[in-house]
Amino acid sequence: MTSDMAPRALDDLDQLEAQSIFILREAYRKLRPLGMLWSLGKDSNVMIWLARKAFMGRVPFPALHVDTGKKFPEMYAFRDEYAKKWNLDLVVRDCPPVEEIDPSLPPAARSAARKTAGLAALIEEQKFRGVIAGIRRDEQATRAKERVFSPRGAGHQWDVRNQPPEFWDQYATPHEEGMHIRVHPLLSWREIDIWRYIQRENIPVVDLYFSKNGRRYRSLGDQDITNPVESDAATLEDIIAELQSSRTSERAGRAMDHESEDAFERLRVAGYL
Repeated sequence: MTSDMAPRALDDLDQLEAQSIFILREAYRKLRPLGMLWSLGKDSNVMIWLARKAFMGRVPFPALHVDTGKKFPEMYAFRDEYAKKWNLDLVVRDCPPVEEIDPSLPPAARSAARKTAGLAALIEEQKFRGVIAGIRRDEQATRAKERVFSPRGAGHQWDVRNQPPEFWDQYATPHEEGMHIRVHPLLSWREIDIWRYIQRENIPVVDLYFSKNGRRYRSLGDQDITNPVESDAATLEDIIAELQSSRTSERAGRAMDHESEDAFERLRVAGYL
C-alpha cells in the first residue's frame, strides 16, 4: 500500500461522531417506537445532524419538541425553518401550566418541571420504548451518573442507584410494562467538542449563542429562567477560543442551577430531560 492510499487516522471528533452514530443505529435497531428530543439548542442540533448522517440523510423517527411556550422567538423561527429544511417528522406538544406542577420545587425548577410532565404525557401518548436525548456528562454533575442506554421505570422514574453496566459498547434494553429507555448519544462529548463539531460540519445554530453588546447565551432554555453571560465571542472561532480558557460553568445562565442543591436531581429522578 502506498503512503497516499493509507487510511486516514481518526481524530477525536471522528471518534466521537462514530461512537454517536453507532449508538443511534443501535437505538433504532433495538427500540421501537423511538423518538428524538429536539430542544432547538446546540446539542440537539448536533444530535439531529448525527442522525441524518447515520441514516443516509433522513431522520427515521420523529423529532419531539416538548413546548413550554416560553422559548425565545429566534428559537421558534429556527424550529420552523429547519424542520422543513431537514425534512423532519416534527411532533410538538404543549406542556401543562405551572399551576399543575409540584409547588414544593423552587420557582425556576418548578417552571422547568413543566417539560417533565409534558414529556411524560407524550411518551404515554406515543407508547415510546426509546427516547433519544442530547445530554452530556460534563454539563451537570447529576448527568454524569447516566448511562448511554438508561432505563426509566413505570411513571418515568430514574433509579440512579440501579443502572445497568455497559461494557464494550454493549447496551442493555430491559423492558417491563410502563418503562422506556433514554438514549444518550452525546454523553461523552464536551461543550468544546460540540462547538468544534459545529464548526467542522457547518451546522446551523440559533444566533443567540453569539455575542451581542458583550453578552451571549451559552445554554438556551425558556426566556424567564435563562440569562446571557458576559462574553465577546461573536464567531465560532471566538467561542472555541473562549472555552479553552473559561472557568465559568456552561449553565451559569440557568436560574434553576442557582436554586437548592438537590432541585436538579429531583427533576432528573422524576424524568426531566
